[in-house]
Amino acid sequence: MSPTNQIPIVDICNLTDFREDDILVSRFADYLKAHHNLCSAHRHTFYHLLLFTKGGGSHTIDFSNFPVIPYQIYFMVPGQVHSWSFEGEVDGYVINFSTSFFQSFLLRPDYLESFSFFNGIAEDGVIQLTDEVKDTIIQIFEETTRQVQQNNTISRDMVRVLLLQAFIEIEKHTQVHKLPGVPAFNYTLLKNFQKLVEKQYISLKRPMDYAGLLYITPNHLNALCKENLGITAGEVIRNRILLEAKRMLVNQNQSISEISYALNFSDNSYFTKFFKKYEGITPEEFRKKTSQVLL
Repeated sequence: MSPTNQIPIVDICNLTDFREDDILVSRFADYLKAHHNLCSAHRHTFYHLLLFTKGGGSHTIDFSNFPVIPYQIYFMVPGQVHSWSFEGEVDGYVINFSTSFFQSFLLRPDYLESFSFFNGIAEDGVIQLTDEVKDTIIQIFEETTRQVQQNNTISRDMVRVLLLQAFIEIEKHTQVHKLPGVPAFNYTLLKNFQKLVEKQYISLKRPMDYAGLLYITPNHLNALCKENLGITAGEVIRNRILLEAKRMLVNQNQSISEISYALNFSDNSYFTKFFKKYEGITPEEFRKKTSQVLL
């Protein structure tokens, strides 16, 4: 692990007790017992799924706090910072898989990005399963656990199929409860904008740049965001920049100047003013505050 003044980055290869190439499937109680050090803030280089069936406490993803509730599932993409604080006996299922796990199996390398819970937005990645879907997901995870233990080519393909089935079932479930009444075309535009921001926020910082890529006017994009997200397109972009700044600031080994440069700010002073304007404190103050809370 990294020194205590730096957010650890956990690679799937580090989890050798449970590792099978680029997929890990385990009961969460067993996983937690073997890797109790992962309760403190850390990042993953892989996709991380966690379904709780028992327990309480809280879970933090990218500085947003969520209560631990039975039959709540968490989806995390590589790079997100998270930690947890449990109460009582905790159990469920944990599934980790590498970014390449599905690439040789699917013709579309970006297929996972089509699922709303894999967009890197913490709130979209925390889903409470209803009675109508939770039994189906539990059965899929049980079969996935059984298949991964067989350790052969066919079983690995079965794991892929089972996980895709779970993703599709959960996506169907979430679409019923998210953005009701939004026309399909507008919903697709909004999701495409969010995906573009995730990929381009360092180089493209103006709504008009994204509007051009989406073949719509800046006013249309702004109205779409305000109507469905409650914030402007500019705020969506700004929030993503601020999130990455926060993620980088928890790493004590990066200077403020290095972070400013990495985020494509013209100078350190401009970055500091930008951060303080929207967060209310300077990057240095945020770093000191989070180092006391997270680590």
